[in-house]
Amino acid sequence: MHKKSHWETVYTTKDSSDVSWFQPHAVTSLEFINRLNCEKSAAIIDVGGGASTLVDDLLLNRHTNLSVLDLSGAALATTKKRIGENSANVEWIEADITEVTLPKQQFDVWHDRAVFHFLTTPEERSAYIKNVMHALKPHGHIIIATFAEDGPEKCSGLPIVRYSAESLHAEFGEHFVLKEQLHETHKTPFGTTQEFVFCHFVKKG
Repeated sequence: MHKKSHWETVYTTKDSSDVSWFQPHAVTSLEFINRLNCEKSAAIIDVGGGASTLVDDLLLNRHTNLSVLDLSGAALATTKKRIGENSANVEWIEADITEVTLPKQQFDVWHDRAVFHFLTTPEERSAYIKNVMHALKPHGHIIIATFAEDGPEKCSGLPIVRYSAESLHAEFGEHFVLKEQLHETHKTPFGTTQEFVFCHFVKKG
């Protein structure tokens, strides 16, 4: 419960645009998803996407099978309010990604910007990857972003693990193929920068 209480406090005491990871639009994530050329009915899950604007733009792009998972109910409520009646077209999942049970082979695309790097123990990372293996369809796509090796050592006061594309791929293992990687400098609302690595993996059939 410690993790949940931390994030509920963040999203009940700060505006969603006043956190370091805020983006008006998740441009890089959208570009990765657009390059997949998926059907608009493809099942996409945004893990840790509670207050992210990614779902707003996916809806505008006419994607019809969207899920957003977040540990914080307050973060999810923020986005539901922001997108209004369109929120009925999204499945909202308030859960810990290392503990939740997701449907088997449900998703075509798994997106995660800045959740995985908070998993600082091997057990947490193993549980996360087990969920990916279970819930992602064969040949499904993972688009994942973490702090890069030259990124911050903490985020929101919590320790994180920094990655290169190679070390991130090593975590996911031989069941996944690395298709694309990208280094991005994120400009925070406070005028500072954070270095991210984005990776696109494909699950082997």
